[in-house]
Amino acid sequence: MASIEEKVEEKLRPIIESIGYKLYDVEYAKEAKNYFLRIFIDKENGSIDIDDCEKVNNAITDILDEVDYIKEQYFLEVSSPGIERIIRKDSHLEENIGNKVEVKVFKPINNMKQFLGILKSFNKDDIIIELDSEDIAINRKNISLIKTVYDW
Repeated sequence: MASIEEKVEEKLRPIIESIGYKLYDVEYAKEAKNYFLRIFIDKENGSIDIDDCEKVNNAITDILDEVDYIKEQYFLEVSSPGIERIIRKDSHLEENIGNKVEVKVFKPINNMKQFLGILKSFNKDDIIIELDSEDIAINRKNISLIKTVYDW
């Protein structure tokens, strides 16, 4: 059975793309007593502003009400994924091969729980990052967070 995030993404992707945006990610989360449905959008030049978020929000609100995937009351948030983006999907990994990433792990590897390196490749089990001219494999089940890193 598909998760709420998968159902929402499948339903909204064509709508969001039809108005000129890319659906980067969907997140459904409970925080304290509240539920949040977060829709992360992007566009060709990567510069999302409040008007873009409002346009997408207006295009999807009625559709979300119609499909009624979420029974609980929730807050809808539409935003940019930001400059430093969380990587959750294979498509995100694919887009970022050759880019600098930060990887945090649950269990230490070589006494380290955080790595900063270049994403070289990935498969269903591991990601490979270049760290100080050496490739390191990190088991995906051990990863708590991967995000892009922007050099300011």
